[in-house]
Amino acid sequence: MSKKGYLYILASGRNGTLYIGSTSNLVKRIEEHRQKLVDGFTKRYDIAKLVYFEIFEDIKDAIVRERHLKKWERKWKTKLIQSANPYWRDLYEDIK
Repeated sequence: MSKKGYLYILASGRNGTLYIGSTSNLVKRIEEHRQKLVDGFTKRYDIAKLVYFEIFEDIKDAIVRERHLKKWERKWKTKLIQSANPYWRDLYEDIK
């Protein structure tokens, strides 16, 4: 049985620094970022605002999508976020 997966994009603010990741537990992972429990890029640059996410039936598909999006130009990523979340609202409350 496959595990559900999530692709997510965090931002430091509107049009700020972006981070793209994937996980099998979106709520837990975003909480880790928000509480600065994860050392690395997001902690160093204070990136914790969930601005975009996608749901997949299999975590493997989320990982493939993550790798794909990381190759995109910034303007494409920004357009993707704005198409679903034009005000760059923090979507964390929507997933809790």
